[in-house]
Amino acid sequence: MNPGTTSPALATPSRRTAALWGLTVSAVLAAGPLVLRDRLPDPIAVHWGLGLGPDRSMPLAASATTDVALWAAVWVTLLVMVPAVSGRRRARAGWWGALAGSSALFLGMGATTLLANLDAPSWTEARLPGWQAAAVLATAVAAALLTARLRRGGADEPGGAASVPPELRLRPGQRAVWVGRAGNRWLSAVTAAAGAGLGLLGLLWTLGLAGDETAASALPGLVIVLAAGLFTSSLTARVTEDGLAIGFGPFGWPVRRIRLDRVERAWTETRSPVEVGGWGFRGLPGDATIMLRGGECLVVRYRSGGRLAVSLDDAERAASLINALLAERVGA
Repeated sequence: MNPGTTSPALATPSRRTAALWGLTVSAVLAAGPLVLRDRLPDPIAVHWGLGLGPDRSMPLAASATTDVALWAAVWVTLLVMVPAVSGRRRARAGWWGALAGSSALFLGMGATTLLANLDAPSWTEARLPGWQAAAVLATAVAAALLTARLRRGGADEPGGAASVPPELRLRPGQRAVWVGRAGNRWLSAVTAAAGAGLGLLGLLWTLGLAGDETAASALPGLVIVLAAGLFTSSLTARVTEDGLAIGFGPFGWPVRRIRLDRVERAWTETRSPVEVGGWGFRGLPGDATIMLRGGECLVVRYRSGGRLAVSLDDAERAASLINALLAERVGA
């Protein structure tokens, strides 16, 4: 074990740790306004414009409640993710970094808001120095990176999340094709809702129940959500002797093609969205992941050294066929 690196057991997130941490942050966020209420205006300034002058206020109790509620949403999300991130080093690092970074961000934002309003006669006279906002962001990023580094634990156990697919042998002249799919129900639901909203907006506008201004303001957002959802909520993959083809959206377009002569080998891994940074297209060229849902992923390693992971159902069979086609070419 490297100096300064905790063991996987000590670094593994637990629901007890997340619960105690979350309750502590919640208590601090709620206690600040309560302790200082006699020195704060009511309502208090909660938002500042580009010139750092206050431009929005909120009752003190409502502000404190909102801060705790927003933090609780982040905290509960991390709490739910505990089982999915415990098995892999990168996932553990991402979880600890998210917990520490979000905690520092919420506590810093709460503290600077209270300091800006402290002893101000009214919320319009609250002042927020620019360096404080920058310091909060810098501290949150530093806390996330440092905690992720210190709590990532040791390397994963060999053969844990990654697995070698069973060997598949093709008879001489035999041709095989594999087709698989993956989808995200939540993204599909959002896409369907955007499509329904677009249709309803068009109907209301046609009937004169929605004005031009209302339609113009709602139309761009609905179109963007619908278009993005169509291309990112599902995908279809196909393995043939030509290689791997990945088609996006319900119509399988656009298509990303990976020729077989570019591939060194294939295998499967279990990955979660938190490990790769969320859903959608994650990573950089040479080490990217197409993540639509957590679980089994097909991983393809290029001859150039890069890798591409794709969340797919029945990924093990796809990896077996890719390796069999590669072996057939080598033996030819």
